[in-house]
Amino acid sequence: GDLLPADGVLIQGNDLKIDESALTGESDHVRKSPDKDPLLLSGTHVMEGSGRMVVTAVGVNSQSGIIFTLLGAAGDDEDDRRDRKG
Repeated sequence: GDLLPADGVLIQGNDLKIDESALTGESDHVRKSPDKDPLLLSGTHVMEGSGRMVVTAVGVNSQSGIIFTLLGAAGDDEDDRRDRKG
């Protein structure tokens, strides 16, 4: 159940299964391997196995950071519209 704190590319894995439901809504665990599906995303959870990854993005540059930034920007637009209406 470890939370991945950054986006990265899997370089070594041992029967790694990831819960990506926080980002995709899909409840099935995704099997990751360096050969077939090496991308790991921040905000997802390791459910089984182990692995090593090279970090490619953190914070607001990660996929979850980009999503949160976009959601925050949408909220700011809503606030601006309410302020203009008076």
